[in-house]
Amino acid sequence: MVDIKLLEYLESFLTSRRQGLCKKILNERTNYFTVAVEDVYQLHNTSAVIRSCDVFGIQNVHVIEEVNVKRIDREIAMGAQKWVDINRYDSTGNCVQALKNKGYQIVATTPHDNSKVLQDFDINKPAAFFFGREQQGLSDTVLNAADSKLHIPMVGFTESLNISVSAAIILQHVTSKLRGTDIKWQLSEDEKLEKRLEWTKKVVKSHEQIIARYYENK
Repeated sequence: MVDIKLLEYLESFLTSRRQGLCKKILNERTNYFTVAVEDVYQLHNTSAVIRSCDVFGIQNVHVIEEVNVKRIDREIAMGAQKWVDINRYDSTGNCVQALKNKGYQIVATTPHDNSKVLQDFDINKPAAFFFGREQQGLSDTVLNAADSKLHIPMVGFTESLNISVSAAIILQHVTSKLRGTDIKWQLSEDEKLEKRLEWTKKVVKSHEQIIARYYENK
């Protein structure tokens, strides 16, 4: 439970513009959809996916590092890693199971296996979109566990897009469609408060000392 008085005290160290921006962005955040990237080799691809998640309001990203262990490229992510929650896994199976346990349908992005066209994707159930390695694509673990398979229609000689481009196209489509429905896709009020406190701590310098002083004077 967030201490509202503490939150308001910390936010007093922010400009009114910054406070308003945080609240506005949180109103557009969602956990209804989430994204998982599986053992992506090129560092900038994972970072670019995280950036797209921030842009389209996806709060949680799941990074599987069963083979390739990477750090986030801060220049590519453009600071998005500060505002998006990054969940790391050392096993694809663990990630799939964790997301299923949270009620997500597993959506494998692949041009094969009679996958659905993006425009026909049903958004009426929370979904975790999985993106695979640059050359090999998604593992059999994901493909066999998938509740749905999805592809972006293409008319050229090239069979697939860069994963960061694919993620951006898919997220733009499904989030735009979602916001036009009556589905309750926004964060809960408690989740918004938790994020406000977390984000404020990331912006306010010496927040630990400020919090300690707050409780001393309380």
